[in-house]
Amino acid sequence: QVQLVESGGGLVQAGGSLRLSCAPSGQTFINYAMGWFRQVPGKVREFVAAISGSGGVIGYADSVKGRFTISRGYAKNTVYLQMSSLKPEDTAVYYCAARNTVYKSTNQGEYDYWGQGTQVTVSS
Repeated sequence: QVQLVESGGGLVQAGGSLRLSCAPSGQTFINYAMGWFRQVPGKVREFVAAISGSGGVIGYADSVKGRFTISRGYAKNTVYLQMSSLKPEDTAVYYCAARNTVYKSTNQGEYDYWGQGTQVTVSS
């Protein structure tokens, strides 16, 4: 069974940093486009960041530009989300997703595999 496993969430004070990791189990996701999304209870899940299969094309939501950085590991099979200057409004469950193509997307409906999510809580 193919799974994406997120880790690295937790509680941090405003202005702090966290790094989320997403690793697959069951198959390799080399050359798959990967994305991070987040969801607050009662709200729609929203796009955060995405990276192409090669790692050469990256996109961010306006709300996180300049603060978050998405990257792929050396073997390209793991994806990271470095989050800095965190704000209370960044509090959410963060989900990793993989798309069976090299092209990144901001549309969650275009992703084929999803992780279970990791909670990020930013206190003021």
